[in-house]
Amino acid sequence: MKERQTTSHPLLNNLQKIKDEGIVVLDDIRGLPTGDKPFVSSDYVICIGHKGHIQLLYDNQPDYSEKQTVGVIFPNHSVCKVSKTDDYLATLIVVDASVLNDPMLQIINQMRYRYEPNPCVKLDRHEYRMITDVVEGMREIKRLELPESRMLMTRLLEFLLRLLSQYRKSKLNETSANKRVSMQFHSDLAQHFRKHHDVGFYAERACLTPKYFSAVVKQETGHNATYWIRVKIIAEAKMLLHIRHDLSVQAIADMLGFGEQSTFSRYFKHETGVSPTEFKTLD
Repeated sequence: MKERQTTSHPLLNNLQKIKDEGIVVLDDIRGLPTGDKPFVSSDYVICIGHKGHIQLLYDNQPDYSEKQTVGVIFPNHSVCKVSKTDDYLATLIVVDASVLNDPMLQIINQMRYRYEPNPCVKLDRHEYRMITDVVEGMREIKRLELPESRMLMTRLLEFLLRLLSQYRKSKLNETSANKRVSMQFHSDLAQHFRKHHDVGFYAERACLTPKYFSAVVKQETGHNATYWIRVKIIAEAKMLLHIRHDLSVQAIADMLGFGEQSTFSRYFKHETGVSPTEFKTLD
């Protein structure tokens, strides 16, 4: 079922505070402010996953957040929820766009080339503890209400970003052949998912057997290739059903490579629990 947008989300409740204070820590984050709908923030957002798992589309490409994962989202990028576990829990550090001009935070622009294409990085236990310790320091500054709190928050944010940059750099240097296979798969999937729903097509492009190819993708992403193909098809189907009211279900089925509307309808209902027609009527 589609989630309704709710003003009870911490980010929506604190828009004025973010503008006034520049840097705000928001806890108890359990999903996107807009539910299943795409969310585009005008602010800079760091998301620290503590529990559970959420599958996302970031600029229409698969991504995720889970325990010990940090995502860095630059302004004006689209994030859309695909699926989420009930126990998902995260903390957001939201930075008003005006703060990005602070000379102390020029590291943000230096991080763009690493994080804008791939915003999430998985941390080990020590790295996660270091990041959460810095965030706790930010909370303490807010509790003390010191006169120089904005300057101190900026310095802690700079330190946190330098930690993240170092952690991300070390992981990028560890890019393996398997990682390249996974990255190429997601690139191929974005181009061909409307016509090719079978793992064999993508495995052949990688010159691997379907079984080994799917195992490589699962090792790198946590899910096999079949899962990501389903995610891509369903995300596109939801988007078309939601915004293209001029298209019939049959037309959408044709666009997504399904020969028959009935085949598409069964596929969609199996993945979402509702039929395409029912989904179109949800608010």
